[in-house]
Amino acid sequence: MTEQNVLDALKNVTYPGFTKDIVTFGFVKDVVVENTTVGLMLDITSSAEEVKSELIEKATAELKKAGFEEIHVNINAPQAPRQMSNSVSGKNIAPHIKNFVMVSSGKGGVGKSTTSVNLAIALAMQGKKVGLLDADIYGPNVPRMMGVDGQKPEIQGNKLEPLKAYGVEIMSMGSIMEDGKALIWRGSMIMKAIEQFLRDILWSELDVLVIDMPPGTGDAQLSLAQSVPITAGVTVTTPQEVSLDDSRRSLNMFKKLDIPTAGLIENMSGFICPSCDEESDIFGMGTSAKVAEEFETDLMARIPIEPAIRIGGDTGMPIVYHKPDSETAKRYQEAASKLWAFVEKVNAEDLAGNAGVQPTTAPGVSACSTGGAAAATPARATEGSPTPVENTEGIKMAKKPASDESCGTGCGCH
Repeated sequence: MTEQNVLDALKNVTYPGFTKDIVTFGFVKDVVVENTTVGLMLDITSSAEEVKSELIEKATAELKKAGFEEIHVNINAPQAPRQMSNSVSGKNIAPHIKNFVMVSSGKGGVGKSTTSVNLAIALAMQGKKVGLLDADIYGPNVPRMMGVDGQKPEIQGNKLEPLKAYGVEIMSMGSIMEDGKALIWRGSMIMKAIEQFLRDILWSELDVLVIDMPPGTGDAQLSLAQSVPITAGVTVTTPQEVSLDDSRRSLNMFKKLDIPTAGLIENMSGFICPSCDEESDIFGMGTSAKVAEEFETDLMARIPIEPAIRIGGDTGMPIVYHKPDSETAKRYQEAASKLWAFVEKVNAEDLAGNAGVQPTTAPGVSACSTGGAAAATPARATEGSPTPVENTEGIKMAKKPASDESCGTGCGCH
């Protein structure tokens, strides 16, 4: 009996949840064969006990079929993530992801996606296992910026495998929908899509998932905060006062959703001339520092206007990876280091939690019904929100209140 006999037998063992076998995945290690005795190591990516048990059982059965009599299958698996208090008292639909970073902005057009992309790659370059979720449903630009525009994710069972580039796992609505197609979705549909991006994508056991949010402070932010415990929030702004006004709303949203705030990133902060490398003030520089101080957080980085950033975004060659010696890349790397230090602090002090933003309305009772107000008190973040129900087209709508009184919010329940 030889090692090849072992590998041939184990090609019949598929990894749970996938269609590929454990040999193709490269999980079979350290095979030792002596007559009809075999020992081997399965180096897997899951810490789930049921996955380990299933693999040992199936591998043993296939090796017995191949004629081996004494079989020793050992498992090398990552340590199960520490179950934090928020996962018990709140909700976490993706517990295999260790940390979630919400990159948000008060308004669009401030470079939020560019920041998300370069932060994710910088974290990966620093040795972290990173995912990047493009949750900006209406403007999914991440595929182009990451150089995976036009690629479609593979289907494994009933789930999707994320795309990969620059050491980062990627998923975006732009990788699923048809090019140029407009999405006309109500808030409830966006909320459901974000949940599915967390639950139905085969993310690895990531150190961190960077989430590029839609601009503003709406349904998407609330839904995400209720679905998983956000470890850190990052607000992207530009130096102008009109942008800073909106950034204050974003930072205030983090407070209301119990999201630990890592800080602000001031984008378009000065201009670096590509010919002389001189930095000039165009829109203002450093004005975000006052806002950071106001919210007792940090100004993580000032990212200048540099032609290479725009070129990198348009061509799928992010500056932090392709021009690591540039001033901009160095600032992104510094911001990523500060972000990770903040993540470790949050974990050490067990500060990430979302129990306070969970809906508390009793099942079957409309939160916006004055008649149902006595039955339950909705959580503060969802106060006044209608309870969603499915109509015949699968689109969520608000239930009509039990009483004849209108809730007064203009939600249309009466």
